[in-house]
Amino acid sequence: EVQLVESGGGLVQAGGSLRLSCAASGFPADDYAIGWFRQAPGKEREGVSCISTSDGSTHYADSVKGRFTIFSDNAKNTVYLQLNSLKPEDTAVYYCAASPGSYYGLNLSEYVYWGQGTQVTVSS
Repeated sequence: EVQLVESGGGLVQAGGSLRLSCAASGFPADDYAIGWFRQAPGKEREGVSCISTSDGSTHYADSVKGRFTIFSDNAKNTVYLQLNSLKPEDTAVYYCAASPGSYYGLNLSEYVYWGQGTQVTVSS
């Protein structure tokens, strides 16, 4: 059974930092992408960042470039999202998701497995 479990969310002041974790298990293949997405109240879910487990390539949405960093610890089957210089507009539920195979990007429809989400709240 494929499982993705997020953790690390919380309440932080603007300018602060958080590190989100996505622990993955049960994947039938070695090659997949892990993406981080977020959904703010009343808004559509949007892609934030993704990483390819095969070669470590990363991709970021323009809104978070230079502030967020995605990286993985393959030994722990965990992908992290470091959130720095947080802004109130970063407030959302953050989800990690997995896309088996060669897809690499932030198209939600390509992601098959989803975690339960973790709340990030940035106060001004």
